[in-house]
Amino acid sequence: MNGADALIATLVANEVTACFANPGTSEMQFVAALDGVPAMRPVLCQFEGVATGAADGYGRIADKPACTLLHLGPGYGNGVANLHNARRAFTPIVNVIGDHATYHRQYDAPLNSDIATLVKPNSIWAKSADTPDTVASLAAEAVAASYGPPGGPVSLILPADAAWLPAQGEPVIAQKPARAAPAASAVDAAAKAIKGAKKPVVLLGGQAVRAEALKQAARLEAAGVTVYSDTFVARQPRGAGGFLPKKMQYFGEMALAELEGVDLMVYAGTTMPVAFFAYPNRPSVLVPEDCQTLTLAERSEDAVAGLAALADALGAPKEGPSQVLALPDAAPTGKQTAYTIGASIARHMPEGAIICDDAVTSGAGIAANTATARPHDVLALTGGAIGIGLPLAIGAAVAAPDRKVLSLNGDGSAMYTVQALWTMARENLDITVVVFANYTYRILNIEMQRTGAGEAGPSARKLLDLGEPNIDFVAVAKGLGLPAVSCATAEEFEKAFAGAMGQRGPMFIEAKI
Repeated sequence: MNGADALIATLVANEVTACFANPGTSEMQFVAALDGVPAMRPVLCQFEGVATGAADGYGRIADKPACTLLHLGPGYGNGVANLHNARRAFTPIVNVIGDHATYHRQYDAPLNSDIATLVKPNSIWAKSADTPDTVASLAAEAVAASYGPPGGPVSLILPADAAWLPAQGEPVIAQKPARAAPAASAVDAAAKAIKGAKKPVVLLGGQAVRAEALKQAARLEAAGVTVYSDTFVARQPRGAGGFLPKKMQYFGEMALAELEGVDLMVYAGTTMPVAFFAYPNRPSVLVPEDCQTLTLAERSEDAVAGLAALADALGAPKEGPSQVLALPDAAPTGKQTAYTIGASIARHMPEGAIICDDAVTSGAGIAANTATARPHDVLALTGGAIGIGLPLAIGAAVAAPDRKVLSLNGDGSAMYTVQALWTMARENLDITVVVFANYTYRILNIEMQRTGAGEAGPSARKLLDLGEPNIDFVAVAKGLGLPAVSCATAEEFEKAFAGAMGQRGPMFIEAKI
């Protein structure tokens, strides 16, 4: 056994059984060791941002980490944007980052870099296994750390000589941490404040928007407390049979207008809401003036227990409201919009589907129509770095091969990680990709006005439009191995999407809007 063998054996012993990889020379010992451990599934991604985004999708669905295999500092750097999203989603991920042999670092070879500094901003734990006999113990420590709570990406740096030299010992089993229940004093304070408030709200995030927590949150709604969720959350069940809280508005002035008169905001699994960006003469904090705030459950605490205890303290009913199944009766016709597309998705999306949402401005049309669709999960863009919709779907499909995965993408977003289509084809994953093609960064056109930057002139428009030439997404998808169609009308999309839902395997649909 060498260090690479010890690493993979320990990862598998701790239920880390998927590896999204883009390896190089310094990782060849790890690659070779995979042949001896069939329990570890290797998935090649032709860009590191695909590998890290896939690991995020896997962790959100599996509730356990996958690992990535990244080539030195530049390889890690290519994956940073989606690790930023994963950190904001609190997703457990074990990044294995190859490094030069310990004795070779001193020569500052062309690919040498300060990996420890590079990984720091998006790692909740980071260490280097500089000797083969420390690899197994540090791997177990990395797995445990990835769970948090609340969890997040960790980085295990693996020098080449630590991977190829002999290693001793058995796989080390990690001690998975448990969430503590919120303090009774926090529950009592929240209950007392709610009873004394005229217009209280509870804001949910993280673990508090998972299925069990939402059951308890629904009880609060039944007791007269308005429940909101963060604008973007890592994973949320939606559709018939579940409770759907209100969502904090994306634009700050709209959020504050909706919250007018709220005099108490209680946080469960989240923190104070703020505007995504600063705007001239507009507030950054999305809490009304003179509104009291307090925390029921920290991100690291058990929000399910906290919400249940609060509902009990308020004498809330044992059950709260839930969505009733309601599907569009007729197939949409005529001009294709995000809303007609949403209607077709609601009509045909099967129970248990997983939506990976990077649709940007088109997402509202899908959300509005699928709120009462068959039960499904939604994985959202938690960190704001577009380009996650395609790789997120890869990870979700690997974690749940029996569930249909739907990847929704703006055309600009899709081009960030378009290499993901090749991995979908190679692995024959049951993913239907929809790209909304409007040939512009529509959100940026909106933000030009909101930031006070004015109307886009000829030079500015060159940075906001995606035309000249329009991207031929069907040709791109087919070139990367996927069957693909383009739809320009509601009828065409209805037919294409129904067909995709009726078969297994990857499918690409360009929806021109």
